[in-house]
Amino acid sequence: MKILLTGATGYIGKRLLPLLIAQGHHVVCCVRDINRFFVPLEFQDKIDVIEVDFLKKETLEAIPTNIDAAYYLIHSMSSSSDKYDELEAISAQNFVTQINQTQAKQVIYLSGIVNDESLSKHLSSRKNVENILSLGTFSLTTLRAGIIVGSGSASFEIIRDLVQKLPLMITPKWLNTKCQPIAIQDVLDFLTKSLLNPVVYNQNFDIGGPDILTYKQMLLAFAKAKNLKRWIITVPIMTPKLSSYWLYFVTSTSYKLASALVSSMKVEVVCKDTRINNILQLQPMPYTVALSKALRKVASNTVVSSWKDSLVSGRFKTNISAYRNVPTTNCFVDLRQKEILDRNFTINQIWSIGGETGWYYADWLWDLRGFIDKLFGGVGSRRGRTNKNALYPGDALDFWRVLYANKHEGKLLLFAEMKLPGKAWLEFKIIENTLYQCATFAPRGFWGKAYWYAVWPFHGFIFNGMLRKLIG
Repeated sequence: MKILLTGATGYIGKRLLPLLIAQGHHVVCCVRDINRFFVPLEFQDKIDVIEVDFLKKETLEAIPTNIDAAYYLIHSMSSSSDKYDELEAISAQNFVTQINQTQAKQVIYLSGIVNDESLSKHLSSRKNVENILSLGTFSLTTLRAGIIVGSGSASFEIIRDLVQKLPLMITPKWLNTKCQPIAIQDVLDFLTKSLLNPVVYNQNFDIGGPDILTYKQMLLAFAKAKNLKRWIITVPIMTPKLSSYWLYFVTSTSYKLASALVSSMKVEVVCKDTRINNILQLQPMPYTVALSKALRKVASNTVVSSWKDSLVSGRFKTNISAYRNVPTTNCFVDLRQKEILDRNFTINQIWSIGGETGWYYADWLWDLRGFIDKLFGGVGSRRGRTNKNALYPGDALDFWRVLYANKHEGKLLLFAEMKLPGKAWLEFKIIENTLYQCATFAPRGFWGKAYWYAVWPFHGFIFNGMLRKLIG
């Protein structure tokens, strides 16, 4: 069967793709930027990749008409726009119009649990999208999930940050709100077993694990799994805005996502209709088991996807391709080079940079720069990296974004997502037996030039020190 997969570069999409291929399907992957979609060699004859932006009708013509089913995995709650609900509605309407012109029998939509009468803006938007999708000529299957627990999921990363960083937590009262978490593996099982299955056509289902817990209980369970003693005190005086800042400064989440999560966490997300468990013969795993699986993935460095690699985790408002051509005029350039001793060693050093490894020299200055960026509302350096050894275009790398990564060529290009009075690139490139390390800054006005001259004295020992460590 030919399956259309939207959100192919997202947290769910990256994990769903290999499962669909393993089931023998040919998958058409919808991406906004083909340059940030990595296709493993073994998948190349089993997928098609098309550039589609569901906010732009003219791009939807790339969708083939001979598809059998489609997954709708598009969400925008952490978008830089305050009107993300309007954007989600437009995307859904454009999607329906185009899919109606295809042979698709079914669309599967992953939504949120919407049983409470008083819904957050985020959950109201999800419900509105479901209503729009239901108007299509295809059969709609909606799977409504609450908190998804898995390595790299936003919920898991926030819980991990809070528990590992704060022995004592003074928390808002919404930590006593009940929810029904579900493991990412169970979500994927529901998504794959629902595909082209007539018994779930034109229906919506709640999917969740067997445990109904408060967010406080989830945090304490994580602490127990890590053998950490933690104390949590809830107070009624923390406003939604203060709660959002609390999450933003303590965890790796963006402020936009923190605000959306705080709004949603005040609403109970507990399953009321779990008959799909019997229909598909699936029994979701308990929360503690889901935690154990996620922690093992993190420990073994086998995290498949992370919410941090989504472009909305940073400051990008367009495709990364727009930044790949580094300007050469009206810029400040710091170019350093050194003869390499062992090409493989140097490449491995470059591809391991950032995250837990650090930047090889004066890490405290890199950390300080990340902290200052966070104070001014930037991404900071808490995103780290998804994989310790692999980098792909579009990946988050501390306060950088990977624009280009080619190990065979020996070239890595990063773009700074920190708050700056201008734009900055950092490039590592091996030509023959020489490593070139180049920092480029395109200043914006007087303050951009002042910033460059203010940090320039530090470049000498930071970039020289890093270059020496990359050589060995």
